[in-house]
Amino acid sequence: MDRVPILKIGDILLVSIQVDMSDQTAIQLQEDLAERIVATGSHGVIIDITALDIVDSFVGRMLSTIASISKVLDAETVVVGMRPAVAITLVELGLSLNGIRTALNVERGMELVATARDEWDEADGDEDTETTATS
Repeated sequence: MDRVPILKIGDILLVSIQVDMSDQTAIQLQEDLAERIVATGSHGVIIDITALDIVDSFVGRMLSTIASISKVLDAETVVVGMRPAVAITLVELGLSLNGIRTALNVERGMELVATARDEWDEADGDEDTETTATS
């Protein structure tokens, strides 16, 4: 069984899918990624699908599931490297990839994760201020 590598860059995990995603590979990726998010305390997950020529409904659901798992574990997911044909296929299949931000490349994906982190920090700061003010 192929395993998808997960690299840590700062507080971001980079997943580069270079293999065809079988059911077992996708399940293993979900488990590995969830464990790495918890172990590293990462707040961002970037999934690079540049090498994928074809995305079917299975891969679309897998991406959505990974984003949901990551969100529950306090990490933002950004999918990068989507080819135009892949985007068209996802739309035609009716897969909107809710909860997943997209970017054209890894650099832009890292910027999106940083922006999301700043928004969370501001929101957390507001909540802390309100809690302190009412105490």
